[in-house]
Amino acid sequence: MGGTNPRVVAFGGGHGLAAALGAWRRITTELTAVVTVADDGGSSGRIRREMPVLPPGDLRMALAALAGDSARGQELAALLQHRLGGTGVLAGHPVGNLMLTGLTEMHGGDSTRALDYLGELLGCCGRVLPMADVPLDLVARVETTDPDDPERTRTIRGQVAIAATPGHVSEILVSPPDPPVHPAVLEAIAAADVVSLGPGSWYTSVLPHLLVPRLRAALAATQARVVVVLNLVPQPGETDGFSPEEHLSVLQAHLNGVALHTVIADADSVVDRRGLLSAVRECGAELVLASVAELDGAPRHDPVRLSAALASVVGAR
Repeated sequence: MGGTNPRVVAFGGGHGLAAALGAWRRITTELTAVVTVADDGGSSGRIRREMPVLPPGDLRMALAALAGDSARGQELAALLQHRLGGTGVLAGHPVGNLMLTGLTEMHGGDSTRALDYLGELLGCCGRVLPMADVPLDLVARVETTDPDDPERTRTIRGQVAIAATPGHVSEILVSPPDPPVHPAVLEAIAAADVVSLGPGSWYTSVLPHLLVPRLRAALAATQARVVVVLNLVPQPGETDGFSPEEHLSVLQAHLNGVALHTVIADADSVVDRRGLLSAVRECGAELVLASVAELDGAPRHDPVRLSAALASVVGAR
């Protein structure tokens, strides 16, 4: 796999996937982003309630993260991310969400054609694809932390509701349970040299990809190196109090035949290195500890530092 331009498929959603794409684009142009389509909040939630389309927000963010370096590409990326002001019905909608929705409608409901068209306009250094061809709903079993709550375990439906419910997620499911997946996604996985998962919201952006039967089967069959990038800090409402090894053990419980080869963790975010190393070895993987967080102390991955760690893992030059 060493050399230049490995074929990479990056899974995730939101800011976590955008960070991963910002790193991978420094390593390769053979890059495919496979993006979660379960968002039901904000602009995406409003659009999916009114239109028979995929929630566009995470797809838009991935396109913006891969936009070309030219002045035109960067101007268009800024336009995509611009949120409309005012107080009317359009207030708060990012322009890119409306563009993607309009293009999907123009192409007869074909989201992939719409994404490819917009990616071409932006001069994207990679392709953006949805993880499923239909909008998904997340369903979670959440154990509340309130000792006086008569219902200690609740079933919560919807990404926003799950993130806002105090407690620990004990189980996550997707609905529909076996959604259609575009052939281009399965082809990209089959041809990949590297597959990456994370960083991102563990239960709502990372794990859902492993819950779609067709995606999981393709990941179990791939010859690609599977790389996981762990989060820097626990996420309130989803993984409160989770150590890096707890993130990993939850991931391992959802792998179901998908091999794991490398785990990348930020050296400064790991308290119990021995415990994490043990958890990584239990997955049959190798641990790479590197400084991948932004230097200002913000809990964000730095694309340049993360790309150096990823390049060392895949042998890219």
